[in-house]
Parts: sequence; structure tokens; C-alpha cells
Amino acid sequence: MKGSKLKKITLFISLLAVLLIISGCLAEMRGQKITVQKRVGEDEIYEDYKEVTQKKQVQKAMDIVKNANWETTKKDMMRSADFQFQFPFKNSSEGKIASYSLWLSPDDEYLEIVTDSDKYVKLTKPDSEKLYEILIEEKLN
Repeated sequence: MKGSKLKKITLFISLLAVLLIISGCLAEMRGQKITVQKRVGEDEIYEDYKEVTQKKQVQKAMDIVKNANWETTKKDMMRSADFQFQFPFKNSSEGKIASYSLWLSPDDEYLEIVTDSDKYVKLTKPDSEKLYEILIEEKLN
């Protein structure tokens, strides 16, 4: 009987350890996505367009945005953004989200991005192409 009780306790502890490991992995995966919204019509109305959940794609997009040559300036754009995208800040226990408004340049060759905190960037052509393909899953021009 003692051997049976010991086996049950060992099994319980093993299952508990596996569940803790799985829940930790799932928590890590939850933060690894980009939510993309597309403008509907000419107004500032956006609808959910897609989610990017592949970890490599999410990381590549985050790297492009993070390493861009941002200007701190209030930039008034001529029209509403074509897309909006968001991703959680890495290592944020408060669940903060970074939000970006994205415009296609008039010739559809570059992407321009504005943040809530008055930062602006016009991405290089290669970065524009990569980010657009990740977020929209289409080739840029």
C-alpha cells in the first residue's frame, strides 16, 4: 500500500510539473503576436484584418520598427492611416501595447509610421517591403 501511495504522489507531482511548464510556455506565446487593422472607407474606421503569430515574423517586424530612425515630431498626415498595428511590449507585466498608424506613400513604395507619442518614421524601401509583407502578406508595389 505504501508503494502505491508513493506512486500516486510521484505521478501527481510529475503532472503538476508538466502543467506548470506548459502554462509558462503558453504565457510566453500569448505575447508574441501582432494585431493588424485595416481602414474601411475614407473615415477613421478600422476593422480587424489579421494577426501575425509566427514568432520569427513577429520578431522581424519588431526589429524593423525598433531599429527605424524615428523622429520625435508631431506629423500631421493628409489622410487617415491605411492600417494600424499593435504588439505587446516584451517583458511587460502590465500588458502594455505599442500602437502604430501606418500609411502607404502615394507611390506605394514606402511605409510611413506614426506612434501615439508623436514619433514619425519613413522606412527605407527594403524595410518597407519586409514589414508590409509581414503585416499584410502582399508585396509592396
